[in-house]
Amino acid sequence: MPNLLTRLTRAIARAPATKAAPLSATRVAFYGEGRAAWTPRDGGALAREGFQRNAVVHRAVRLVAEAAAAVPLSLTDAAAGHPLTALLDRPNPREGGARLRETLYGHLMVSGNAYLECVALDGVPRELHALRPDRMRVVPGPDGWPAAYDYTVGGRVLRYHRGDEGMSPILHLTLFHPTDDHYGLSPMEAAAVALDIHNAAGAWNKALLDNAARPSGALVFAAAAGNGLSDTQFTRLKGELETNYQGAGNAGRPLLLEGGLDWKPLSLSPKDMDFVEAKNGAAREIALAFGVPPLLLGLPGDNTHANYAEANRAFYRQTVIPLVRRTAESLAQWLEPAFGPARLEPDLDAIEALAPERESLWRRVQGADFLSEDEKREAVGYGARG
Repeated sequence: MPNLLTRLTRAIARAPATKAAPLSATRVAFYGEGRAAWTPRDGGALAREGFQRNAVVHRAVRLVAEAAAAVPLSLTDAAAGHPLTALLDRPNPREGGARLRETLYGHLMVSGNAYLECVALDGVPRELHALRPDRMRVVPGPDGWPAAYDYTVGGRVLRYHRGDEGMSPILHLTLFHPTDDHYGLSPMEAAAVALDIHNAAGAWNKALLDNAARPSGALVFAAAAGNGLSDTQFTRLKGELETNYQGAGNAGRPLLLEGGLDWKPLSLSPKDMDFVEAKNGAAREIALAFGVPPLLLGLPGDNTHANYAEANRAFYRQTVIPLVRRTAESLAQWLEPAFGPARLEPDLDAIEALAPERESLWRRVQGADFLSEDEKREAVGYGARG
């Protein structure tokens, strides 16, 4: 409303104050279209506009991170009580293994990068800690590969050197980025345009409610009906409009106009602008970028999967399990200098969403009379009898 009144005042100021203008000189003040303002493509801005202020992004990140962290990692071909398994189950005094992995997956989804610090004593890893990606900076060496990592906190910079031998103190996990040698690409950045549209639609709906739940109109001043508004009249009119007619609490109050002023409501409506469908379409694009079936987020207009169970299985097969496998492989390779060669694998039998698939496999294997007992055990993921 202040912008509208300001433009009206400027129009009135250009009109003669003592003699009437012809009817064709009727002046109209109204709002026009503005240029789009996009969220900056940096991790902090995306985290604020996405994870902190957008319900779809927040739920998608939580869904991926929590589902991936709940998948146990098993060390194949290792005896019970292996020190690597103990470290992953209890990485530090403050967190358990699932909580630490949830933080890692969350960082990957939000920023495309995740950092894990290893605290070693006498060359033996004792604790693992997740570090914030927004505080970390890769320091390239002469050959372009990362030579160190700078972690900034409290105004101090702590440098971690990779070293040529032994285990690096930092594990840097990234999502694929086609044009960056050191940092990963966040799904949120790929969906940044849809994110801005979704946030803008929500802000527009909120502003609509704040302005009596209806679109704005045009305040028309017919110069032929009288002299222009004085400064005192303008100030009083502006104050009355802001105090008595703006806000949801003033919805429906009649507008009293004088001195040649006329209110012309615009025909633009939320239905005409189709904000609801635009917002739903943006939400589906956000879900697509994160690899989450829209059905799991409760988004309308998605018929890709027949039911929730089918969508849940697709979510695990296409998004969660590949993410867990890549992370497990990186963890095993990173810790190999301290614990020796190891192979970490996600325990798919612990995923409840895949139980129907396991039951179907077991039935098929059980009915395969041409397989021996050991071959059947290997087919379902178990080793031969000792």
